[in-house]
Amino acid sequence: MNLADSLAPLVSAAFADRSLLKDPAHESAVLQTIDALDGGVLRVAEPISEGNWVTHAWVKQAILLYFAVQKMSVMEAGPLEFHDKIPLKRGLDAAGVRVVPPGAVRYGAFLEAGAIVMPGYVNIGARVGAGTMVDTWATVGSCAQIGRDVHLAGGVGIGGVLEPPGAQPVIIEDGVFVGSRVIVVEGVIVEREAVLGAGVVLTASTAILDVTGAEVVEHRGRVPARSVVIPGMRPKRFPAGEFGVPCALIIGKRTESTDRKVSLNAALRDFAVAV
Repeated sequence: MNLADSLAPLVSAAFADRSLLKDPAHESAVLQTIDALDGGVLRVAEPISEGNWVTHAWVKQAILLYFAVQKMSVMEAGPLEFHDKIPLKRGLDAAGVRVVPPGAVRYGAFLEAGAIVMPGYVNIGARVGAGTMVDTWATVGSCAQIGRDVHLAGGVGIGGVLEPPGAQPVIIEDGVFVGSRVIVVEGVIVEREAVLGAGVVLTASTAILDVTGAEVVEHRGRVPARSVVIPGMRPKRFPAGEFGVPCALIIGKRTESTDRKVSLNAALRDFAVAV
């Protein structure tokens, strides 16, 4: 029996009946799950095929139960004092992860070797891939899955999706560039090597309009691979008149024939995308 098979039934039972947390076996299952998340042995969501992901609801249940079993405590880092239930991640040196003060990574998040966190924030349950930069004041919300060689530019907000447990988290696949002050929330998937220009806002209901062809092609909840996206507006009539409603515009594609860095530079130059 693997780790997930042994822990999942205990966690799910305790989530359905929290009185079971008084049983050491159920509490231990919660603690083991968070420790496995922290070490990268388990993850909240994982790819099952290109562009398709599965969410492990029981792992998110364990995160919610972890808040229930943890006690508030005072934590100190030099002159800084915190009062919280969740400690900060430890062992960054051994893990090969760079975190620049006052960047913070919560215990229960996993960063692959080579990930860099500037003065930003990575919440419990999140996963950040190798070679990825979480730039200054960027936030990676609870359970978000950030791929390898991703750049989250300054002030980016990647939303957390902790409840309901079965809901898909925000997923940013490998090689994506996310420009300054972009917001991605509500379980949106940004497929590999896409470019999101500065100020793009993506929610589950945001219209993502591909305007590269003769007819508009509309997407919601997903940015196709290698798309170059900028903020847009489209008219909508209301009782009080016609107003512009925010949307996102796909204005081109990164090329298949170039590597990620070259195609990114080309996209920024060819489409004049602000970052």
